[in-house]
Amino acid sequence: MKKIIVIGGGAAGLMAGVRAAQLGASVRIIEKMKMVGLKMGITGKGRCNVTNAAPIEDFIKQTPGNGKFLYSAYQQWTNEDVIQMLHSWNVPTKVERGGRVFPESDKALDVRNAFIDTYRKLGGTLHLEESVTDLIVQDGHIQGVVTNKGKYTCDAAIIATGGMSYPLTGSSGDGYELAKTVGHSIVELRPSLIPLETKESWVKDIMGLSLKNVEVSIIAKNKVQTKQFGEMLFAHFGVTGPIVLSASHTVTKLLKKKVESIEISINLKPALTREVLDKRVQRDFSEAQNKQLVNVLKGLLPTKLIPVICQLAKIEGTKAIHDITKEERLRLVDTMQDMRLSVHRPRPIAEAIVTAGGISVKEVDPKTMQSKLVQGLYMAGEVLDIDAFTGGYNLQAAFSTAYVAATHAAEGDIA
Repeated sequence: MKKIIVIGGGAAGLMAGVRAAQLGASVRIIEKMKMVGLKMGITGKGRCNVTNAAPIEDFIKQTPGNGKFLYSAYQQWTNEDVIQMLHSWNVPTKVERGGRVFPESDKALDVRNAFIDTYRKLGGTLHLEESVTDLIVQDGHIQGVVTNKGKYTCDAAIIATGGMSYPLTGSSGDGYELAKTVGHSIVELRPSLIPLETKESWVKDIMGLSLKNVEVSIIAKNKVQTKQFGEMLFAHFGVTGPIVLSASHTVTKLLKKKVESIEISINLKPALTREVLDKRVQRDFSEAQNKQLVNVLKGLLPTKLIPVICQLAKIEGTKAIHDITKEERLRLVDTMQDMRLSVHRPRPIAEAIVTAGGISVKEVDPKTMQSKLVQGLYMAGEVLDIDAFTGGYNLQAAFSTAYVAATHAAEGDIA
């Protein structure tokens, strides 16, 4: 019976533990927190966006951080496989907007508990509140691990410690340090899927306002760097929400390159051309010549946003419609389709949903997830230099890489 140690009990660690145990291995998951799967328990606002219903090719496109590295892993363990696995554990799923897949119960804990129960039924061992401090390597092969409580021998070990985001769930970068001790390169870490702080203070006036069906563009070096359509949210520090989080991947890359002056352009009416929106505004104006601008805009914009739009368009909100010039009206239209904010910085990495950077994928075999430097040492999940947009893509990457790592760790020859 092969002895396998999984370092880290998050989504990737639990998947690896279950798969290795299914193949008859003797498995230990070593987790430094009091509970496994803590981050899984809070993903998707506590609902757990387990995967996406999109074709696997789309997963690669939705993974700007080394998506092509995942081709083999996705072929070996697909989104359909994840869904079928959950169904077999009596966790039915449903598909929502954007192909996002959630448990029908809307409870992330149902997913986490299913993993834990299955792992235990398969005879897997859980070591909680125990930290791996060192890897034991001899003649280029993993022999065991050292923890704060002792030493354990193994035939294979899987590093599945997560990234640097949400340190309260245990993701505090331990895996990077372990990988470095055996010669692995760590690609510089940066936050990905992170809210953005803006220089403008008026965001505080509309904090909590959610916008749907809007388009966000990131503008730098006099051109659009990325566009995202969907939902966003204003916060006291700036902006967040699904499309901002996706756009933040580009922002953090630009900041890493020391690009100055990065702007966010919000198009509140992306479905309309400038001409069509102007005709709509003219129609509303013609029907309310004696009303104040702030009152007429209620048919077009959320009430909370109207004073901001008026301020940015440099028109007094109390101005009567019949006194508004053509130039002012066009300025209003342009502001609705190009509402600008200046990026100050991303929020701290601890608030990132995902960490970009990590163990270099050049040093890992994409077909097996085995280290090219140490035989019997495997990597899975966010500890690798892979990161995707929101929508269930990151959890699928964790599940697929973990499944592959555990399969090859359990089925590979013992050196």
